[in-house]
Amino acid sequence: MTTVSEQLSTTTLLRFATAGSVDDGKSTLVGRLLHDSKSVLTDQLEAVEHASRNRGQEAPDLALLTDGLRAEREQGITIDVAYRYFATPRRRFILADTPGHVQYTRNMVTGASTAELAVVLVDARNGVVEQTRRHAAVAALLRVPHVVLAVNKMDLVDYAEPVFAAIAEEFTAYAASLGVPEITAIPISALAGDNVVEPSAHMDWYGGPTVLEHLETVPVSHDLTACHARFPVQYVIRPQTAEHPDYRGYAGQIAAGAFRVGEAVTVLPSGRTSTIAGIDALGESVDIAWAPQSVTIRLADDIDVSRGDLIAPADDAPAVTQDVEATVCHVADQPLAVGQRVLLKHTTRTVKAIVKDIPSRLTLDDLSQHPAPGRLVANDIGRVVVRTAEPLALDAYADSRRTGSFLLIDPADGTTLTAGMAGQAFAATATGEDAAAADDEWDF
Repeated sequence: MTTVSEQLSTTTLLRFATAGSVDDGKSTLVGRLLHDSKSVLTDQLEAVEHASRNRGQEAPDLALLTDGLRAEREQGITIDVAYRYFATPRRRFILADTPGHVQYTRNMVTGASTAELAVVLVDARNGVVEQTRRHAAVAALLRVPHVVLAVNKMDLVDYAEPVFAAIAEEFTAYAASLGVPEITAIPISALAGDNVVEPSAHMDWYGGPTVLEHLETVPVSHDLTACHARFPVQYVIRPQTAEHPDYRGYAGQIAAGAFRVGEAVTVLPSGRTSTIAGIDALGESVDIAWAPQSVTIRLADDIDVSRGDLIAPADDAPAVTQDVEATVCHVADQPLAVGQRVLLKHTTRTVKAIVKDIPSRLTLDDLSQHPAPGRLVANDIGRVVVRTAEPLALDAYADSRRTGSFLLIDPADGTTLTAGMAGQAFAATATGEDAAAADDEWDF
């Protein structure tokens, strides 16, 4: 008989985020998932029941399972990203319940930045609204490979199939135009529990999976060994002891791909080459290591390597540049302006930089570009050109979400200003066979 820990060790992990307009029921959906999948502890449920009674509600408000801030409970809205962990026998989950207000778009970017799936909620009474399109665009920008359209509050439209079909058709056409490779539409009632964990008895016209069934079965590939191999150096190890007088190792976490002893590598940005003499993992020497293992790599040649350098295969090294063109989401309250001096943090490397240009700001309502805005304010998404004081080995975000992303930081106080994605904004629109091919290119 297998234990719970043994079961969990063999299940896969899915990171997903919820998004949608205000009062679409995101937190209620998450609460329903936790409650109906038996992932809520007794004391947590008792606390929610007590808080619900204090607010004059007879039934427990499941949204309170994720809305933990006092201001959230008082206003009945989600303000900050709420992370929750739960598991079923088939899969483990890390979910991010993100806010619906326009002014919290940056929080949605934070929650979806590591997500492999995004659940976008729509109120069946309102259909696809401006914020729905905004969240679909953010998911596309962040290259989230799977998007679920959850048409909520179907109980308030008498579970009418035509209402669901019209909303699903409109959203699918919009998301597909952004290059989202997979879109699944599910009619639900988070409050009543229809099609969340258990199939609905009111929608016999729907033959698809429930939300939990889809989350448990959606294909998720964590095989980063097929990606471009990248190893950001975090720390140089030189014990200089009697036992290890000549030991020099470069420690860090493999961001993507795999490295083998004897492989020819290039150290960037210097461009010096060597071969891997040894790999140490968990105190033992190994012949091969892969992402996301934390290891120490030893090189055959005594070359200058320090924190922030990137080790990559000699025949598959990224280009080195000081001019970074990227799509960014501005997350700070203070604006980002042309000519502003910033710090750019990419993997383990932080360099001085200056904002040379802000060519455009994206209007997410219709995906139009507002040219030369001069600055970006909180929650704005736009294109920027940054000149760095030192060269960077930067991949395109489309090729790697790990080594194609960066942060712009205020050098005065260390505040994070902007989250950046190098290269082009949206994926090319894909249909039919092209869509299947594009799905293979998503790196997560």
